[in-house]
Amino acid sequence: MTKSILAIDLATTTGWAVTSCNIVTSGTISFKGSRFEGGGMRFLRFRCWFTQMVALQKPEVVVYEAVRRHLGTDAAHVYGGLLATMQAICEDKEIPYEGFGVAEIKIAATGKGNAKKDAMISAATARWPDQDIIDDNQADALWIMQLGVLRHSDPAAPAIRARQGHRRTCKKPGASGASSL
Repeated sequence: MTKSILAIDLATTTGWAVTSCNIVTSGTISFKGSRFEGGGMRFLRFRCWFTQMVALQKPEVVVYEAVRRHLGTDAAHVYGGLLATMQAICEDKEIPYEGFGVAEIKIAATGKGNAKKDAMISAATARWPDQDIIDDNQADALWIMQLGVLRHSDPAAPAIRARQGHRRTCKKPGASGASSL
């Protein structure tokens, strides 16, 4: 049975995709700051948006792109802040989460671990012709969702497990039982 899965491609322009009851919905949202805002406003907007997505979609699993290397310091800081916010919300709501590596996502989409953005968009457009894919962020989110479906919906697939510290399930503070890493 297919679980409800929310996929996120974390960035200033965040791609998202959700599947529930075999219906796929996807899009993008921008968290670009303006010159009149403090540096933390993008994270507050992301927190509000992600909390609403979780409340509306009720995902059983959240999957995301686990980026290990950034070309710029600013991109690394934005990604880290968005990732920490997403993980904190998932922990609070007791929703398991898992990251997939960039090359793993590209291989699932195109067969090549170093595929370019246009190849990712073309592959997503061919796979999901009913989706109006506007950029690589949305295309990536759809492929992240596909990996989540393959990992978490097949009864023969391995159980959800921590991948290098990127998914953690624990009890809320004060609850009995041990945390698992």
